[in-house]
Amino acid sequence: MEFSIKSGSPDKAKCDCVAVGVFDSRKLSAPAQRLDKASGGFLTGILRRGDMEGKNGSTLLLHGTPGIAAGRVLLVGLGKEAEFGEKAYRDAVAATVRALKDTGSRNVLVTLSELPVARRNAAWRVRQAALAVHDTLYRSDQLKSKKDPDGAKPVLDGIAFSMAGKDARSAAVALVQGVAIAQGMNMTRELGNLPANICTPTYLAQQAQKLAREFKLECSVLDRTRMEKLGMGSLLSVARGSHQPPRFIVLQYHGGKARAKPVVLVGKGITFDTGGISLKPGAEMDEMKYDMSGAASVLGTFRALAAMKLPLNVVGLIPTTENMPGGAATRPGDIVTSMSGQTIEILNTDAEGRLILCDALTYAERFEPDCVVDIATLTGACVIALGAVASGLMANNDGLADELLEAGQVSGDRAWQLPLWEDYQEMLKSNFADIPNISGSRAAGTITAACFLARFTKKYRWAHLDIAGTAWRSGKEKGSTGRPVPLLTHFLLKRAGKL
Repeated sequence: MEFSIKSGSPDKAKCDCVAVGVFDSRKLSAPAQRLDKASGGFLTGILRRGDMEGKNGSTLLLHGTPGIAAGRVLLVGLGKEAEFGEKAYRDAVAATVRALKDTGSRNVLVTLSELPVARRNAAWRVRQAALAVHDTLYRSDQLKSKKDPDGAKPVLDGIAFSMAGKDARSAAVALVQGVAIAQGMNMTRELGNLPANICTPTYLAQQAQKLAREFKLECSVLDRTRMEKLGMGSLLSVARGSHQPPRFIVLQYHGGKARAKPVVLVGKGITFDTGGISLKPGAEMDEMKYDMSGAASVLGTFRALAAMKLPLNVVGLIPTTENMPGGAATRPGDIVTSMSGQTIEILNTDAEGRLILCDALTYAERFEPDCVVDIATLTGACVIALGAVASGLMANNDGLADELLEAGQVSGDRAWQLPLWEDYQEMLKSNFADIPNISGSRAAGTITAACFLARFTKKYRWAHLDIAGTAWRSGKEKGSTGRPVPLLTHFLLKRAGKL
């Protein structure tokens, strides 16, 4: 798929289709008005006959519109003009792609990018349009024997976004960013959707090494022996029940000044989570292949930032293992020693994500980071609290939290901050070790999980993203969402002065 920015009048665009917006009720957008004028009022006549009202997400494909160079005109419903905002804009772009992907249109001009969206500039509109196109077209068919069961169909090969001349330059830069972010999201999706018999810890490490070769990144992979020497007893306790060897992946992107402190991203990489001895119920356990979505989002973010060549130093840390039951598996009541030296009483082996993350957070200290952000499908409690709309955010520094919250708002990949007050630490007490891996209560489960991690992050600014509700969809549309790659990349773009 090729993307481009086009200036000029849409009626003269030589392409297979021009997409223009129509507000409810039957009000033509500015680009649609230009087409209507060139066609001698043809669009107005269509609307007067009641063929389209302009309801949000509705579409109407027209052939042979007089005075128009394009072979087709697609009318796209925008909803009420007074209510047209960020979500309506993204929905309209998605509706455009859905309407066109099964037609004979190969090259299209989308004029929706010209529509004003409150508080958002031309660059934002183009960046979001590129993301919406990729999201709408994405299909997880990498393991299907027949990629297209309906036979060969014409597909979109090129999409141009129209833009006024004064905004064309910033839009072109934003388009490159949007495509890079979308490709990072797709990498995250592809990894997340793979089954655990393919996407093992070793496979994840191989994909990190492949990414490093492609973009000239620095990559090292620590094996069990090296982790033992480092004292990563907490991480290794999770790996004991699995035949698959654990891996600890270290990626480094050097785009900033040599002495500039890096941003460290830490991704939870449980490639399958049975719960261990504290075995999960069987229903929907297949979705526990997504428990490595934090790791996948770090890899996807690295793909995006390397493609954009951001002037930053960024480190990615991915502790990865399976969590399986077995004769060697860690038992409830076992006590292990973390890399930090703190002892942990494991009261529930299904609270394993924090056990692998805590050693990674200790390892992060050696990079003397400017800040650390960990990303994890950590708690079912976060799904109950926030559903699939927002990721949970907790931090030991409000400035860092504000950066991430803003990145979520701009990208549309939103987070919501929960408190990390010292009062909650009272819920983490053990009679036999320094800290238990779970609270004795079900209350505030998302917060107490973050409180556990906070014990290992006292030497730097740190934020935690709980993506248990946002990393994948269940049901008929089951699949990885690619989140929170948009949030993370917008966070890095802003820090790099590119947003």
